[in-house]
Amino acid sequence: MLTAESVSFGYGGAFTLTDVSVEIAPGSLTGVLGPNGCGKTTLLKLLCGVLRPDRGRVRLGDRPLGSMTRRELARHIAVVPQETHPAFDYSVMEMVLMGRHPHLGAFELEGPADFEVARQALDATGTSHLADRRYMTLSGGEKQRVIIASALAQATEMLLLDEPTASLDLGYQLEVASLLARLNRERKVTMVLATHDLNLAASVCHQLVVMRGGRILAAGATREVLTGKTVRELYDVDADVQFHDRAGHLTVVPVKRIDG
Repeated sequence: MLTAESVSFGYGGAFTLTDVSVEIAPGSLTGVLGPNGCGKTTLLKLLCGVLRPDRGRVRLGDRPLGSMTRRELARHIAVVPQETHPAFDYSVMEMVLMGRHPHLGAFELEGPADFEVARQALDATGTSHLADRRYMTLSGGEKQRVIIASALAQATEMLLLDEPTASLDLGYQLEVASLLARLNRERKVTMVLATHDLNLAASVCHQLVVMRGGRILAAGATREVLTGKTVRELYDVDADVQFHDRAGHLTVVPVKRIDG
């Protein structure tokens, strides 16, 4: 269980998160929603230990994250950033093997077991055929699947993703959404994803944390939280939120901007 307890955090004296509490249960897939500047990315950074709260605490099980080293944290929590810009033009296999670094000594090289873990991660994300390609030659959707493969190679029980479908076209958005749902279902990987994509959240997330102005506006099961009222309060947009029989989940159709 990953838990944030009454967490507040600020930059330059101004709080960007205030009194935020969340619980991430093992095996769950949680979406964090909210407009730009509401604190979604800051919350993810607190949950993975990159930032430390000014007030409150974040715990992994019974251990405060502040008591754990970076290496320890990286053995439990993997992060998929919104964008990845490697310093060199690595091969796909080299990119995925980077996920093994928390399990290696300071000057230890990857061994056969690490390569096997990397191959399994490539297979799980449908990117085995790209192993020898240069990462920078890949399409946006291929790059995102490779970064997810690197996170899987890290062999953690939890995956935090920041805008995993940002800048992807519709086909790749659906592909990544399907991949995340499958990994959660089949591998029981606990996931937290911050996103602006309400339909992505509706299609894959078991529960939602909805944020506005650095505070939690609502939290709970997706079907209970994702409503027309929630969309209006977050974005000043009138939207139809209905269960779509063919899609098998809620869908959000924006109708108009609400003025005033």
